[in-house]
Amino acid sequence: MRKRQAKKRPLLPDPRFNDQLVTRFVNMMMWDGKKSVAFSVFYDAIDIVDAKKTDEEKTALELWKDALSNVMPHVEVRSRRVGGATFQIPMQIRPDRKISTAMKWLISYSRKRNEKGMSQKLAAEILAAAKEEGAAVKKRVDTHKMAEANKAFSHFRF
Repeated sequence: MRKRQAKKRPLLPDPRFNDQLVTRFVNMMMWDGKKSVAFSVFYDAIDIVDAKKTDEEKTALELWKDALSNVMPHVEVRSRRVGGATFQIPMQIRPDRKISTAMKWLISYSRKRNEKGMSQKLAAEILAAAKEEGAAVKKRVDTHKMAEANKAFSHFRF
């Protein structure tokens, strides 16, 4: 690359939980620059999770973090051309990419659910992911299966 890599900008922690991870999640969920709408959707979802949770010793934010860690993939497959053939090569994922991939999956599969509003959808997906079920967790399992199936090509790593 000709230019140097752009430096990471610091994220401000969110106002309610004082957590940078929440801000990162809200930024990913936001559409058309409407951050206040995204924050209200997230906070409503956390309130719904708090009302519906069965585990009493964990807070709703801890449940959300558990859901995020349950969705996080550890390996992924990357395409690589070797002698005219394209191979799917399993590779370890960087920690920041793990988190962002988990957030993207959680948000996208929340949007595809059948509940009424986005906060309801997000809350349902968080509760499902915390119990290690739901579409986002299935996506992680499928990704790991794909990496396991292509383990034979891991010597092509770049």
